[in-house]
Amino acid sequence: MNPPIKNVVLVHGAYADGSSWADVIPLLQAEGLNVTAVQNPLTSLDDDVAATTRALDALDGTAVLAGHSWAGTVITQAGIHANVAALVYVAARAPDVGEDYGALAGRFATPPASAGLSFREGYGGLDEETFLAHFANGVDPARARVLYAVQGPIAQGLFASRTTAAAWHDKPCWYAVSRDDQTTTPDLERFLAQRMDATTIELDSGHLSMVTHPRQIADLILDAAGVAIA
Repeated sequence: MNPPIKNVVLVHGAYADGSSWADVIPLLQAEGLNVTAVQNPLTSLDDDVAATTRALDALDGTAVLAGHSWAGTVITQAGIHANVAALVYVAARAPDVGEDYGALAGRFATPPASAGLSFREGYGGLDEETFLAHFANGVDPARARVLYAVQGPIAQGLFASRTTAAAWHDKPCWYAVSRDDQTTTPDLERFLAQRMDATTIELDSGHLSMVTHPRQIADLILDAAGVAIA
């Protein structure tokens, strides 16, 4: 039997930064795990993968690589790294090699958060009303406004990126579906989880389940790491 994994690398999605994992990190550290939260530039898939790869390169030993939302695309590509032993997707994208993810998502209902995205001079984000109502639904309003303040602007072509690898074909996967997600349609999340044959949980949560349900997300990551949960 393989020993438990001792490293976790957390990757944030669009409209966010690494602080979105702030409630999960201490729960993982309390179990003795070495935790790194990547700060994605959100300028291109290649740039985000490079940032994640640098974090993986710095590790001593294997890791669980976890991604939220857009970061599912990032970990799908970066997850081929030799140090990655398991993948955890949190309300996350999980494209196949070369897949047009926008076309795939178009087969499902359009979530309301999409209407609040706009761009200026090549970079964009969600307006405050949409962010609070649909991206951070279920989050305490004061906390949601803090998350809005640290929203990372995304490059206009970011979501059109296509992966050249899909690590979920070869690495064991876990997936957390958010039942009240208004940014990524829950049925799309279920489809992705089933396609990758992931160990799956469903939470009564909006898109930011790692903020509203940090214990459950931490436990899912601990399960992927092979750590016994009391």
